[in-house]
Amino acid sequence: MSYIAYRLKSLKFYIRCTTYDTRHTTIMWTFFLSVKYFFSKRKEGMISLISGISVSGVALGVAALIIVLSVMNGFDSEVKSKIIGTYAHVIIMREDGITDYASLVSRVEAVSGVEHASAFVTGQAIIKKGEAISGIILKGIDPQKESEVTKLISYTGESGDNLGPGTIILGTELLKNENINIGDMIEIFVPYSAVDFSRTKVKVVGTFNSGRYDYDANMALVDVKTAQQTFRLDNAVTGIGVKLTDANRAYAIKKHFQSILGYPYMVKTWMDLDRNLVSALALEKKMMFVILGLIIMVACFNISGSLIMMVMEKTRDIGILKAIGANGRGISLVFILQGMLIGVSGVTLGSFAGLYIATKINVVSNFIEKITGVAVFPSDVYYFTEIPVEIKNSDIFLIISIALFLSIAAGIYPAWKASRLDPVDAIRYE
Repeated sequence: MSYIAYRLKSLKFYIRCTTYDTRHTTIMWTFFLSVKYFFSKRKEGMISLISGISVSGVALGVAALIIVLSVMNGFDSEVKSKIIGTYAHVIIMREDGITDYASLVSRVEAVSGVEHASAFVTGQAIIKKGEAISGIILKGIDPQKESEVTKLISYTGESGDNLGPGTIILGTELLKNENINIGDMIEIFVPYSAVDFSRTKVKVVGTFNSGRYDYDANMALVDVKTAQQTFRLDNAVTGIGVKLTDANRAYAIKKHFQSILGYPYMVKTWMDLDRNLVSALALEKKMMFVILGLIIMVACFNISGSLIMMVMEKTRDIGILKAIGANGRGISLVFILQGMLIGVSGVTLGSFAGLYIATKINVVSNFIEKITGVAVFPSDVYYFTEIPVEIKNSDIFLIISIALFLSIAAGIYPAWKASRLDPVDAIRYE
């Protein structure tokens, strides 16, 4: 009886609050009690340990999601930049070639949303130096116009100014793989039958590095006239590259061009040309979100477990509260708020840690590399000088919202159990 008298004396605040049957006072005492339980020392040390693990688990999951998604966003932006750099936003092609391409370029540039357009010639060919031969993709461009549509000319450096009749620029990997040097004379072959093929001698005047291995190992650039002669196109071109004011409108512009040009023209966007890569990046990001989100879910199971143990520890307190007038809704709210406090603590710690590490990821990478001697991010593999990072507010908001929702949801079952305790049995609980 002395224990009950002691507890009644310490709960004067709650007696005063529950005297009034208003939502405001219910929230006041439930919040006060949930904060008190959150910071109070537990009789059972295991409950404190599980609560600490829960906070750490939520923080770890939130931080890991922020760091990984920020790095993946950076990679996504860099890869898309590489794709858009080597491809035009929209490409218009015709199977048998485009003859009156100057007129079509003018029509295309007159469309709203189009910035520039440039004709090009492309096809498969064979290069030969000495006895060594290799299959390549040969692209004929107008250097001045191409620089307004793609970044290919900027990838060539100063050698782009030397591109003209009788010259060729090779990808860096192609140059290295075929043991060709700048200044060498090589031959371009395009076979049409067993006995019929075109043959053109050109001089290597430079290289380009797009940052994409498949391009750098397989592509060569010549001027449009050389490509037309090599592929026997007379005055026709293979297609027209189009640069838009907004790359995200590529699909809408594609539909517009396809409707006004019709068959036999084919219109493709930069996403169509590398659909598998773009889809793989999107799928990878979603899967990483789900996998790392499981860390938060495990932490929320710990929250639920710690709250169930807390309900067992505070059974007599719950009985006393019910005896002095607290209703089931108020008791439930105490433990739901308790779960929310654990979640908010973990989310706050994880958000700050994740954002800080994400902004310092290259410092962390360099430190690990210095300690272990192993390159975390080899530039010769990824073609980036540092790890790309892009922090998106939408991702941060989504991560925080899901973590808080799961933390609150974790407290629902323990809160429900606490609200259903019989006050007489709870007070007699040992």
